[in-house]
Amino acid sequence: MGEAVDEDAAPPQTLLERLKDFGQEQTLCFWPELKPEERDILVRDLETLDLPRVDRIVKNTLFSSEVPLSQAEAIPESSVSTYEERTAEERERWWGLGLKAISEGKLAVLLLSGGQGTRLGSSDPKGCFNIGLPSGKSLFQLQAERILRVQKLAAQSTSIGTPVRIPWYIMTSPFTDDATRKFFENRKYFGLEREQVIFFQQGTLPCVTKEGRIIMEAPYQVARAPDGNGGVYSALKASKHLDGMAKKGIQFVDCCSVDNALVRVADPLFLGYCVEKGVPCAAKVVRKAYPQERVGVFVQRGKGGPVAVLEYSELDPTLAFAINQESGRLHFKWSNVCMQMFSLDFLSDVAEELERDSIYHMAEKKIPSIEGPVPGIKMEQFIFDAFSYAPSVALFEVLREEEFAPVKNASGASVDTPDTARLLILRLHMRWVVAAGGFILHTVPLYATGVEVSPLLSYAGENLEEICRGRSFHVPCEIPA
Repeated sequence: MGEAVDEDAAPPQTLLERLKDFGQEQTLCFWPELKPEERDILVRDLETLDLPRVDRIVKNTLFSSEVPLSQAEAIPESSVSTYEERTAEERERWWGLGLKAISEGKLAVLLLSGGQGTRLGSSDPKGCFNIGLPSGKSLFQLQAERILRVQKLAAQSTSIGTPVRIPWYIMTSPFTDDATRKFFENRKYFGLEREQVIFFQQGTLPCVTKEGRIIMEAPYQVARAPDGNGGVYSALKASKHLDGMAKKGIQFVDCCSVDNALVRVADPLFLGYCVEKGVPCAAKVVRKAYPQERVGVFVQRGKGGPVAVLEYSELDPTLAFAINQESGRLHFKWSNVCMQMFSLDFLSDVAEELERDSIYHMAEKKIPSIEGPVPGIKMEQFIFDAFSYAPSVALFEVLREEEFAPVKNASGASVDTPDTARLLILRLHMRWVVAAGGFILHTVPLYATGVEVSPLLSYAGENLEEICRGRSFHVPCEIPA
């Protein structure tokens, strides 16, 4: 016989009253049927909810009167640092300024790594994914080795070669945290110091109905979902890492996503530009490839208003195809590619402001529940939500073929796959080798192959002349450190 259940045992009175105060007492509707250990699990689960905060987020998100971005204006051409207008002198100056700031310990790197590789056919954290390079390196390893290379460049830029350590903050989720930590531990942090790699988790929020009622995934478990990559702001604040950065003397935070195989993490050029301009917030942008491309675009909230990002699903088709008569290019063309630079002061301020306003994006989904999949809402913030709070946002154009190789879809899809990302890396590095005086030998079409250069050897094509000049490379191949 099964264990007897005391149906008359009441839930803790204080918990019941708190739930009633916020209209969420339905979370206890299965209480009479639960076993004692299940009741304990339910009570612990419900007590972890910050009900006043959840209530504020639900009301501000579901019933917000915020004006939508329907009156968005295109970003003026003059507001963007375009690639073609940058002079060699500017590049050299910004690169030097960036290396100086890094050597002085003023930069931290922040990686958004809460997602699993589900769409890639893997249950592992996305950063563990191997996109098929000759070296077999994962996305995590590519970024780690770029950090190591920048550290070396920054140390070499000082008169005495003082060792440089760039703190790397990695935001995981409850679904990826343990696996991510073990992946780094098993690979000895890819040569980085253990102390400079700091893991922390993004938060979760309950999934709710359209009326704002919390959905139960099981009779004793709340249905939850990660709070979006914009949850990084509240997570940094809650974990005290913003205070820790300030104590370390960090002034700038370079933030990027894990799924860009070409991301120039800790980019001295971008950092130097931000140092010189004195901006609180900056973002790298690429030109939109075609009107229907599924990327968000930077806009202004009204003429002269704050900068924001309009998702591709929110951009009216007529605006997506609109042409600027002066330039002959797309009117809304500056794509958001999730590469940002923040001042630490701005990060601290915006974490407070986003928490105060508590307006999240709604994603209508089928939510797993005790009644099977039901219509519900996941509430998320996005990293770009911070831009609207900045007094100014500097947009810095980079070339897609040099810095943007997203890995979002499984091989076989038409765009943003491991195959497309791998080819972008191989072709870029092949151009580096040729520019450094090397020769390419091939038995397959060049458009389908190339060279992989270890990030430990070269960050952006530098340091290759001695290795490549006069030498021939049969592709595909790897040039290791």
